[in-house]
Amino acid sequence: MDIKLIAIDIDGTLLNEKNELAQATIDAIQLAKQKAVKVVLCTGRPLSGVQPYLDKLEITGKSEFAITFNGAMAQSLDGNVMVNHTITYDDFLETEMLSRKLNVHYQIETTDSIYTTNRDTNPYGIAESFLVRLPIKFRSPEEIPRDLVMSKAMFVDFPDQITKAKALIPASLKEKMYVVQTEPFFIEMMNKQASKGKTLGELAAQLNLTEDNVMAIGDQGNNLTMVKYAGLGVAMGNAIDEVKQAAQFVTKPNSEDGVAFAINKYVN
Repeated sequence: MDIKLIAIDIDGTLLNEKNELAQATIDAIQLAKQKAVKVVLCTGRPLSGVQPYLDKLEITGKSEFAITFNGAMAQSLDGNVMVNHTITYDDFLETEMLSRKLNVHYQIETTDSIYTTNRDTNPYGIAESFLVRLPIKFRSPEEIPRDLVMSKAMFVDFPDQITKAKALIPASLKEKMYVVQTEPFFIEMMNKQASKGKTLGELAAQLNLTEDNVMAIGDQGNNLTMVKYAGLGVAMGNAIDEVKQAAQFVTKPNSEDGVAFAINKYVN
């Protein structure tokens, strides 16, 4: 295969079981870059939350890209937005009201802030703020501007609460929005057109590449669309079964440098 772009999920994929970027992974990516292969990090995080890993991988500039907010946005690393699938104010109202019915904490993310409608946030919301390097701000629903550009809405709570909530999300919302559980404590709701796979395809097209030029590596449900899209879909050894079944290759787990193993096998 003529791989010219490698799309890589971050949590559970690029990062090892200690949430660290292993040297073997850095080395494999650097070698691929020397062969003029583009490495695109694809994540639920905003660009601010991706930056530390881009710095370590020495990926920078207007001709390098990242897919953020689980596919709601693709942008060059100088900030130019290539693809943007945002949610509407009505989506916000509907999902915020649903969070009250399901008794789960709620937040929305923009490129520069997290807004929560819960005065008392929970540990997972605070951890997300720290992880993605965005300030978390309390606003009542009435204080959210109608013209606020929102990349995604989230239910954020303890895993048992999220499990209960997931089973009660109306089918009508799933038809209208892209709804995906990305962690035991997160359910994310986005524009129906937003997914890592669709946005990866749109970015590839802008770069004059086809799916046959793309390798995609991931582990969780939010990576399923890009693993299916790519000419070479790779599941981590620690991936969920659905991702493994969709992949052409199952690499080693993230605890054994699975990203490096796949890149060295097919690209380097």
